Amino acid sequence: MVAALDVGGTTIKAALLDEQLQPKATLRAETARSADGTALAAQVAQIVASLSEQAGTGTPAAVGVVVPGIVDEETRICHFSANLDWREVHFGELLEDEVGLPVAFGHDVTAGGIAEFRVGAGQGVRNAAFIPVGTGIAAALLLDGRIHRAGGQAGEVGHIDVGHSLKCGCGAIGCLEAISSAAAIARRYTERTGRPADGAREVVELARHGDEVAEEVVQDALDGLGHGIRTLLTLLGPEVIVLGGGLFTAADYVLEPVRDWLASHLTFQKMPELRIAKLGDEAGRLGAALLALDRLAAL
Repeated sequence: MVAALDVGGTTIKAALLDEQLQPKATLRAETARSADGTALAAQVAQIVASLSEQAGTGTPAAVGVVVPGIVDEETRICHFSANLDWREVHFGELLEDEVGLPVAFGHDVTAGGIAEFRVGAGQGVRNAAFIPVGTGIAAALLLDGRIHRAGGQAGEVGHIDVGHSLKCGCGAIGCLEAISSAAAIARRYTERTGRPADGAREVVELARHGDEVAEEVVQDALDGLGHGIRTLLTLLGPEVIVLGGGLFTAADYVLEPVRDWLASHLTFQKMPELRIAKLGDEAGRLGAALLALDRLAAL
């Protein structure tokens, strides 16, 4: 058994899973926050104990935790996480001391990609990218059959300049994330209409039913994604792009425009196969479990 926790800025999704990734216990909790990571470490220890008690299986063999931010999975240090207000938190070591078990600590999107590449939509491919379009945009990169991490710096495709004039939260102008993320889609629709939008899915539904502003906002977002994916293809040449996140729950409406944009803008680059992610919200948690199992195998 391994305990797996997908930690977000507000919510933790946790599970106790066996080697076949079958859940034996699950729970959700509100994320405990402190700048040094100690509050979360204590909470993880409590969650692991609760999962073990719920399942009646005893202490798990290892714990996998994934968070948003810049995470070096080898050193198990989170260099920065805006969602958790962390800078230079040695969380892997801190948590291992807290729980007394082997700990794998990683990045949530990378973990989600590992899950999609091994047991989801990206199986059987050696060069691929997993791009979930959520509050932000990042990518997990599979190059020649191996996850490319670069100390947590790889895959920040949300900060590719796609040529617009909007300012990104990172401080730069033109970032993909500032026009194509789910948060950006909802924000831009609200700014233009004065009507609050409950996420990107609502804006997509409005576009589907003929709302002209929603159509323009969604088209801008999909054009931006096309630009970002073209850059990724030019640099790394993935055979498969696995697309996920809230925007692509409406795959029947948004996938073909991205494919059409690529078909009309690629020159020498090879057209990738676009696939929709299979694991949904479970990808991060399953990836955390796989990281924990990998940690055990390496001991």
